[in-house]
Amino acid sequence: MSERSSTRRSGLEWFSSLPACVLLLAVVVFATGSDLHNRMLQLGDVLWQDYYQLRADPELPRCDPDIDVEAEIARRMQESSGGGLISDLIEPDALDPDTLRQSIEGARQRCADRHATFESLQGRMTPALVAYRQVELAMADVVALGLSSQRYLLALLLIICAATATFKRHHIAMRGMETQLDHKVSFFLQTIANIMLLLSSWFYRQQAHAGGGIVTLDKEILHDVWIVGFLFLSLVSCYRLFRPPAGLPVQGNLGHALLSVPLYTTMCLISGSYFAFLGHSAGIGIYLDKMMELSDMFLNIGLYVWVGMMLKHTRLARLVFDIFRPWRMPPELLAAVAVAVAAIPTAYTGASGIFVIAAGAVIYAELRSAGARRQLALAATAMSGSLGVVLRPCLLVVIIAYLNREVTTDLLFGWGIWVFLLTVSVFLLVSMTLNRQGTFKLAPWRVALPASLAAARSLLPYALIVIGVLLVYSYLLDVSMDEFSAPRILPVMMLGILIFESIRSRHERRLRPEDEEVEALEPRIRKATNETTGEIGALLLLFGLSVSLGGVIERAGVMGLFPESFASPWMAMALMVCVLVMLGMIMDAFGAVILVSTTVATIAYQSGIDPVHFWMVTLVAFELGYLSPPVALNHLLTRQVVGEDEVRAALAEGDTFYQRHERILMPLIVMGISLVLVAFVPLLVYL
Repeated sequence: MSERSSTRRSGLEWFSSLPACVLLLAVVVFATGSDLHNRMLQLGDVLWQDYYQLRADPELPRCDPDIDVEAEIARRMQESSGGGLISDLIEPDALDPDTLRQSIEGARQRCADRHATFESLQGRMTPALVAYRQVELAMADVVALGLSSQRYLLALLLIICAATATFKRHHIAMRGMETQLDHKVSFFLQTIANIMLLLSSWFYRQQAHAGGGIVTLDKEILHDVWIVGFLFLSLVSCYRLFRPPAGLPVQGNLGHALLSVPLYTTMCLISGSYFAFLGHSAGIGIYLDKMMELSDMFLNIGLYVWVGMMLKHTRLARLVFDIFRPWRMPPELLAAVAVAVAAIPTAYTGASGIFVIAAGAVIYAELRSAGARRQLALAATAMSGSLGVVLRPCLLVVIIAYLNREVTTDLLFGWGIWVFLLTVSVFLLVSMTLNRQGTFKLAPWRVALPASLAAARSLLPYALIVIGVLLVYSYLLDVSMDEFSAPRILPVMMLGILIFESIRSRHERRLRPEDEEVEALEPRIRKATNETTGEIGALLLLFGLSVSLGGVIERAGVMGLFPESFASPWMAMALMVCVLVMLGMIMDAFGAVILVSTTVATIAYQSGIDPVHFWMVTLVAFELGYLSPPVALNHLLTRQVVGEDEVRAALAEGDTFYQRHERILMPLIVMGISLVLVAFVPLLVYL
C-alpha cells in the first residue's frame, strides 16, 4: 500500500473514531479531575487550617460589636411601652431588663466573635492561598461540568458509535450478512427500528411538554440530542440499505436473512409494536431515558471495551501465555487455565459479554497458536468472561447488594469464591474428559520451570508500569483500585503500556517496518479506538433496547402470572432456574438484575430460599443464558471479535456430533452442571 493511501485510510479511521475517542478521554479526565479535586481539598486543609472557610472571600459582618448595652435596653423598653412592632408582639410585663441584658450581651459577644473570625481570615489571605484557591475552584468547575454532562456524553457516545456500527455492518446478530437479500432485509428492518426510536423520542418530548410540568433546560437538550441522533441513525441505515457492499452473491433465503437482523432491531420492533398497541408511543424513549440514570455505569462499559481493544494491540497477552508454554500443556488444560485467569479481569468489567468483546480475540488467537482446535478455542473464548462475575469487585454484585438489603457484598463475594472454584473444576473436568484428544503429559518441571520463570521476567516492565500507575493514584490522588475506580485507572495503564512498547520497539521498526508488533503509538491507538467504536455502538444500543424489552415484560405482567410464593422451595428453585436462564437469553446482565430485584427475588425469599443462595443461582443462570441458543449472546460476541471465517472453518472440523458442535455443547454442559449444583445442593444443607 502506498504511503498516500495509507495516510488517507488513517484519516478516514480517525474521522469515524476520533469523536468517540474524545468522549472516552473526557470521561477519564472528568473522573480523574474529581479525584484530583478531592486531593486538592485535603492538601489545602493541610497547608492552611480551615481551608474550607478560606475558599471564598470572607464577608464583613453587619452587626455592631461595640453596641451600648444599657442604651439598647432602654430603647427596647421604650418601644415596648410606647407602641410599635415589639409592643404588638410582646406584653409589656413580659420584658425583663435582666433577661434582655443577657440576650443583648450574648448577641454582642457572638458579633465580636464573628468580627474576630473575619479579621483572622482576612489576615490569612496570602497571595499563595489566593492562587491555590483559584486553581482549586477552577478544578471544582471542571468536576461540576463532568457530573452534569455525563448524560450527554453517554447519549452522544451511543449515537456516534451506533451509527459507526451501522455503517460498518457491525451490529450483533444471529448470523452475518452474506447475500444481497440478507443486506436488504437487515437494513430495511434496521431503518424501521431506527425510525421507531426517532418517533418514540419525539413523542416522549411532546409528552413532557404536554404534562404541564416544567421541563428543565438539561432535559430539553437531552430530548433534542436523542431526536437528532436517531434521525442521523435512520439516515445512515437508509443510506446503507441502498448502498450494499460490492461482491455480495444474489442468492439467499428469507430465513437466513431474518437471522442477519441485529438483535437490537428485533428488540426495538417488539417493544415498539407493544407500546404502540397500548397507545403509549413514548415507551421506548422513556426507558432509554431511564438508561441515563445509570449513565456512569454505561460509560464505564465503553471504557472497558476501549481497554480491551488497546490490550489487543499490546504484547501483554502473548507474554502471559509464554509463561505457560514451557509446560507444553494439552490444549484442553490450557483452555481451562485461560478461562480461570480471564476471570480476574472479568471481575473488574462486571459482565461476561463486555470481557468477551474486550479480550476475546486475544484469548482465541493465543489458544489457537498453542495448538487448540477451533471449536475448543471458540468455546473457551465464549466462556472467558463467565466465571469472574461472582468475584470481587464485580460491579454487577455491587448493584445486587445496592438493590437488595437482604444481602451484602461481603456475603456475595464470600460465596462467589466457592462458586468460581466449582465452575473452574467442572470446566477442567469436562475439558479433560469429553474434549481430550491426546495424552495428558506435561513437560518435566526441571525443564519447564526455569523457562517459565525466564518468560515471567519479560513481564517485569509491565508490572512496574501497573504498580507505578497504582502508586500515583494511591499517593497523589488517594484512590485505590476497586470496582469504582478501575474504569478510569485501566485506560491510563493501557496507554502507559502502549507508550512503553512503542519506545522499546522504535529501533525494531527500522528493521521490520511491516511488523504490527513493532507498530508506532499512533497507529495502535487509532486502530484500537476504531475497533472500540463499532463494538461500543453494538453493545450499548443492545443494552438500551434490552432495558426497553424489560419494560415490556414488566408492563405485560408476565411476572404477575407466578404466585407470590411456593409451598416447596424445591419447586420454587426449579421454576426460578428456568425463568432466570430465559431472562439471561434475552436481556443484558444489568437490566436483568434490576428486573429480577423487583419481581422474582421477592417470590424466592417468600418461598424459603436464602437470599445469598438465590443471587448466586441468578448469576450462574444468567451466564448459562448468555451461552444458550437460540440467542447465545456470548457466542455472538465471540463471532463478532473472532470473525465469520473462523466460525465457518470450525463448523467443518470434527468427526463426531459433539466435536462438530463443541463450541456450543461444552459451555452448556459446564454451566448446566454448575447451575444444577449451585441451585439444589445448598437446599439439602439449610432446609
